[in-house]
Amino acid sequence: MTLSAAVRHRLKQLCDEQGISVNRLAYISAVPPSSLKNILYGKSESPKVKTIKMLCDGMGITLSEFFTSLEFDNLEQEVK
Repeated sequence: MTLSAAVRHRLKQLCDEQGISVNRLAYISAVPPSSLKNILYGKSESPKVKTIKMLCDGMGITLSEFFTSLEFDNLEQEVK
């Protein structure tokens, strides 16, 4: 799994866990819906940490909680 795929998967997982839609997450995080959808649909390959932090703030979790997931433990090496 690539980093961008792991971020997408984790965001979807957290939305499901919290019972919120993508549009709701964008609203509570003050992230433009188009930016969030670009991340979720793979158009944004490298979302900024600042954007992920804003999404975490909206969900009431820390960056550490976001990245504490098997998706990130099992990432493929991207630079070879």
